[in-house]
Amino acid sequence: MTSPQNWLNDLNPQQRQAVTAGTGQILVLAGPGSGKTRVLTQRIAYLVGGPGVRPYNILAVTFTNKAAREMETRLRHLLDEASADLWLGTFHAICARILRREADFLPFKSNFVIMDADDQQALVKRSLKELKLDEKLYRPPSIHAAISTAKNHLVDAPEMTVRSYRDEVVRRVYEQYQKLLRNNNAVDFDDLLMVAVRLFEENPAVREKYARRFEHVLVDEFQDTNLAQYKLLQQLSSYHNNIFVVGDEDQSIYRWRGADYMNVLRFEEEHREAQKILLEQNYRSTQTVLDAARAVIDRNPNRTHKRLFSDRGRGERIVLFEAADDHAESAYVVDTISKLINKGNAKGADFAVMYRTNAQSRLLEEAFLRAGLPYRLVGAQRFYGRREVKDLIAFLRLVQNPADEISLQRVINVPPRGIGDKTLVALQLKARQVGTSPGAIVLDLGLRADESSFWNTFTGRGAAVLADFGAMLNGWGKNLDETPLPALFDRILTELGYQAYIQDGTEEGEDRWGNVQELRRLAYEYKERGLVVFLENLALVSDQDTLPEKPDAPTLLTLHAAKGLEFGRVFIVGLDEGLLPHSRSFDDVEEMAEERRLFYVGVTRAKDHLYLVRAERRSTYGQFEVNEASRFLEDLPDELVQHEGAVRPWKAGKTSGESWYGQKQQPRLERWQSNLRQGAGAGKAESSANMVQPRYRPAMRVRHAKWGEGMVVGSKVVDGEEEVDVMFSGVGLKRLLASLAVLEILNG
Repeated sequence: MTSPQNWLNDLNPQQRQAVTAGTGQILVLAGPGSGKTRVLTQRIAYLVGGPGVRPYNILAVTFTNKAAREMETRLRHLLDEASADLWLGTFHAICARILRREADFLPFKSNFVIMDADDQQALVKRSLKELKLDEKLYRPPSIHAAISTAKNHLVDAPEMTVRSYRDEVVRRVYEQYQKLLRNNNAVDFDDLLMVAVRLFEENPAVREKYARRFEHVLVDEFQDTNLAQYKLLQQLSSYHNNIFVVGDEDQSIYRWRGADYMNVLRFEEEHREAQKILLEQNYRSTQTVLDAARAVIDRNPNRTHKRLFSDRGRGERIVLFEAADDHAESAYVVDTISKLINKGNAKGADFAVMYRTNAQSRLLEEAFLRAGLPYRLVGAQRFYGRREVKDLIAFLRLVQNPADEISLQRVINVPPRGIGDKTLVALQLKARQVGTSPGAIVLDLGLRADESSFWNTFTGRGAAVLADFGAMLNGWGKNLDETPLPALFDRILTELGYQAYIQDGTEEGEDRWGNVQELRRLAYEYKERGLVVFLENLALVSDQDTLPEKPDAPTLLTLHAAKGLEFGRVFIVGLDEGLLPHSRSFDDVEEMAEERRLFYVGVTRAKDHLYLVRAERRSTYGQFEVNEASRFLEDLPDELVQHEGAVRPWKAGKTSGESWYGQKQQPRLERWQSNLRQGAGAGKAESSANMVQPRYRPAMRVRHAKWGEGMVVGSKVVDGEEEVDVMFSGVGLKRLLASLAVLEILNG
């Protein structure tokens, strides 16, 4: 084990204070890029190497598998083999581990399965159908979101407050949904937390067993905890009262998932003697980026002000580009990236393009495709969401838990074996009649005919085909504890004839078989840990967990998905009112504060260069709508910003005290009304002056006699003359008079 003094010397004063803090309650507010993962891991190593706490008595909780893996790797380096005794994982993984151990106290068995997001939606749809409710009126995603919110607030279905008929529908679906989960010996993500809290509340001896064991509880991303997670931490730290939480209320961006940054304030209220330590030195970004971020976030209430500083120097000014429309916005992003890569100034992996909503990726993707530039899209169909991967996971889940009806329905006729809807309905009805699961009947049919209790239940070939499947399932589950996972995986593939089924001679078939082989390779990594751990980790995987460590292409992702990542050059697009901040936040103070935090998170992902991009107008159902620039741009100090793009004449001569709009900082409503009054008087004069129709459109490729080829990013008519903004690969952005420039249009 490495001596603590060797690495304590490498910490800055604030980090060292946090790592070596005494016992009790400790709140570490860690600004972006301030080394919080380092502090957490070295705090654990310090507890082991300094006061001599056994790793067995330490619990460390993270929010993503990626963060857990990173901490695990660092601790292995610091503690050697001793790190193996530490409990380290996500909230959901830790809860799953506890629930499997304490299944005797629970309404399900220890081999329960964790339903993934698709399975949960399927159960909601089935609940609606069984209750004879129209899913067009009661959309499954909305109903499931309401159920999830209730669980995050530790509210069971009978305890729900009913104020409307829709609330009553949600309550009824919630009850039916829970019945289906239990019938499948299954839980969803929210159950893992809620059931663990209930377990400890209803069984003080069980709670005390874990609270006594964990002398120190450490928590990452504390600002993202919900009520259930907060209660769980209270329970787990209730005996020794040593809890070390690291977070940043300024980076709380998951309110829609139930996360409550106010837990940071609750922690301070409930533990008035707690130590509070600020980590303010940033190791990621330039000072310009940090100053811009602070200017935005300092307007939010209910937070601790932090003095973010960096030793990386002032850095370049932030580029603020205003495109003529949304097509030009995407063209500018791709053209800038392409130019920097071609010049050798950057690699594809250096870039990230961030946006508020997934729908904004479409124009960006089209622009990348037109430019022939590869890109990586986060949040697209994940590897674990592909049909063939979900098929094989379903087979493995059935082996672990034959009561899993969702998995049984998915694969009972994969590859096709003649089990139709009629047979499946008969199977489900019989299971209900005798009070068992369809999987149990299939297993029974898999025995010899004279041993089966249900052989005469099914007509025609029904019993025979179900029996064939049941025989395979019985064989796979036999001596399961002694069968290595890779061997089980290969046996399932062989007996199903899955390769012949999936490899149909097409390129798509080859890709699908390649995905199967990739899952097979992953199964080999779990050879020692086994099937239960393998399935549990797959169920809890997230988008970031599937993102390669070093993608060799620009990354396109939402601002929510950007949390915890960093890039050399960051583009944030769509900085218009209604997009960022989103229109849903206009009438809600807390929602607006979260939108501001979301922008702050995006800004602080940038290490060296930040580009803020907006469009004067966007296409909506075939028509253009003029946009007002995001209010967050008003907060940026003038000296930090380099403005580019379609600069209006009144923007060029901005005086001191004005925003970059070229207008005095006056209330937004007053400015809007003033603009309307000015526009009303000038309308006729402008319309007569601007009769000339623009010839050049955004995304056009053009050639200039001196500067070569470029892309049009905007054009407009001013005083009867067309002005064109062109991004040339060699010299950058140029504004030209179309009548004098003699531009050759290359792509019509």
